[in-house]
Amino acid sequence: PLTVATPPIDPLGQPIMPEGVETPDVSVMPLGDARSDSVGLLPTDVSGLPVTLWQASSERALLAQFDRLSPDPLPAIQALYYTLLLAEAEPPADAGPDAQFLKARIDALERFGAIDPALALIERAGPATPALFENWLDLSLLTGTENAACDALADRPALSQRYAARIFCLARSGDWQTAALLYETAEGLDLLTGTESDLLAQFLDPEMIETSVGLAPPATVDPLLFRLYEAVGTPLPTQSLPRAYASADLRASTGWKARIEAAERLADTGALPANKLLGLYTERSPAASGGVWDRAAAIQRFDDALFSARPERIAATLPAAWRALREQGLEIIFAALFGKQLLEHTLPDGPSADLALRIALLSPDYELAAPKAAATQPFLAGLAQGTPKAKLASTDMQRAIADAFAATGPSPDHAGLLNTGKLGQAILNAALQLDTAGPRGYTQITSALSTLRAVGLEDTARRAALQLLLLDGRS
Repeated sequence: PLTVATPPIDPLGQPIMPEGVETPDVSVMPLGDARSDSVGLLPTDVSGLPVTLWQASSERALLAQFDRLSPDPLPAIQALYYTLLLAEAEPPADAGPDAQFLKARIDALERFGAIDPALALIERAGPATPALFENWLDLSLLTGTENAACDALADRPALSQRYAARIFCLARSGDWQTAALLYETAEGLDLLTGTESDLLAQFLDPEMIETSVGLAPPATVDPLLFRLYEAVGTPLPTQSLPRAYASADLRASTGWKARIEAAERLADTGALPANKLLGLYTERSPAASGGVWDRAAAIQRFDDALFSARPERIAATLPAAWRALREQGLEIIFAALFGKQLLEHTLPDGPSADLALRIALLSPDYELAAPKAAATQPFLAGLAQGTPKAKLASTDMQRAIADAFAATGPSPDHAGLLNTGKLGQAILNAALQLDTAGPRGYTQITSALSTLRAVGLEDTARRAALQLLLLDGRS
């Protein structure tokens, strides 16, 4: 919002003569490029982060931090990364007009498999520009929504220097004659790789598929090659490809088993909502046994037990369902789906009741579980309420966490960044410190948690601490 101030009015009289001329330093940037780096999906009233989040930091330092993000972080830190990457905030003051800051955020989201929000960021920034088009096309190819990108490329060929992409898009838009002409030209000038040439030849002339020798999978795959292999009838399996390719297996045309496996892989980083995974698990009756079928069957039995509201059935089916998802690293997904519901039932005393309480403490509704945990897990109960007592700590990890919650300010490790206004960089440093602390990095854990709390990320700090204690059983 703009605030218009009343201009000062000097009294009538002789004008004040200047003593000299001052020439201010002025930064110049094209108007169309000034805002692309600041786009986000989470406004400040949702993210809780100020628009000045990144401004005081250098672009180079932030790009280096984004490159260091762990591919498999603690779930609470994973959620924090998404908030930082999707927040609406002004870019670093030294950010150039080439949208490198936005592209670094998009690349980080892509590594996590979060294709839809990455695409949404590009579309908000205006994707039909040379700086962003390649990202737009690649992500669109992974989701099967490349028509808009291809139409833009057909209208403005200068958006991409990749001849393979231009040929593919011309053919997709129905201009086969121009696509074939461009293919012959690119072939004559040796502008295509061998794999691109073979795949495009079959794509442009399907009759060649019957007579051509099957193409071996390439050493490296990009989204265009991935779609071309699919188009000529030899789709590549996604299990050995980067996580972003798993989104291609979520399409309705893919088999149920492959969709579940892709959903599990994406849910592991929070790139897929928990309810979508549950919907796939319960879509139909398992067709066989073993592996994914056993997981689906276990979740279905437990979901039916919850619906029946019979504590005995819930207690009997809970351990197998929990074990099925825990083996896939999906404990937080399970807690998000069922933690609150488990609090609504009083299970018979025993291992299932204890397990239900721990699951509830891992859920977003961990505070509701605190009263139930007070009798048997007093330290966890205090932590869920933000007041873990040091005298109740019985392990080194618990003592490190208690020290963090007893701190009254940020860690000295991050105070310098905060004092110079580099809030986003300080939060990233703390998150990375927690993510790389290791099982015995107690000093780093105390440092990271105390800083997260000091900057107002109390929920993140509590959930991260609970996960540190409960996911590896050290509580």
